[in-house]
Amino acid sequence: MAEAELPSVGVRFYAELNDHLPKGDRQREGRFRFVGRNTVKDAIEAFGVPHVEVDLIVVNGRSVDFTYRLRDGDRISVYPVFESLDISPLVRLQDRPLRNPRFVADVHLRKLARWLRLLGFDTAYGDAADDAALAASAGTGGRILLTRDRELLKRRAVAHGYWVRNTDPVEQTVEVLRRFDLAAGSARYTRCPACNGAIIAVDKAAVAGLIPPRTAAWLDTYFRCTNCGKLYWRGTHIPKLDSMFDRILDRCTAGGSRSVGSSDR
Repeated sequence: MAEAELPSVGVRFYAELNDHLPKGDRQREGRFRFVGRNTVKDAIEAFGVPHVEVDLIVVNGRSVDFTYRLRDGDRISVYPVFESLDISPLVRLQDRPLRNPRFVADVHLRKLARWLRLLGFDTAYGDAADDAALAASAGTGGRILLTRDRELLKRRAVAHGYWVRNTDPVEQTVEVLRRFDLAAGSARYTRCPACNGAIIAVDKAAVAGLIPPRTAAWLDTYFRCTNCGKLYWRGTHIPKLDSMFDRILDRCTAGGSRSVGSSDR
């Protein structure tokens, strides 16, 4: 049978799901030709769109789940995760809730992981983590996988994930905070940027042996990671970090429009 004679369906992606498509194929219906008993999930991922970013599928005006079997001539509309619109009467495909999320970042997102930790968000990261470990963490581990690798998000084990569009770490931070509506929940400097452990205030006398003498002479307030034991204090670099984070969070609010330049990193 010639390809043109194969059964086919029309597939249209909406909103940010178009980021996964070639520029010439965005905001328009594409065709998926198939042989056998393909599912709508097969069609979606054939276009390069990870299933974890899809929250609603409508076929011929009816919402369906990923197991729906394709029929010749189907018209398929695919929508991303809705954070503010209630679609509960329909077949919502992503588990709820996603509030107070916990993340795991892949090896290419080291600085993003650091910024998220500094803003108080639970973010696992490991240079040596392989794809299987990352997928497991985003499945049974209950974390949201942040990655630049779309193929990784297509793994069956991944329950929640997000393909980070930007390559600049500051822009990535803005993107993730906006995507998961997290700006209001930031708690600056409450997580260790080195290991992700919780940071708590400690008595100066209890850590006196760890404080550089020149710092101890002028500063009395200290903090320590409950996991790795690293000691922290508000050094001269903090005002610069505060300025960057203020601008990042400002951009994540309804009226925020100021840009964050590369000089902030």
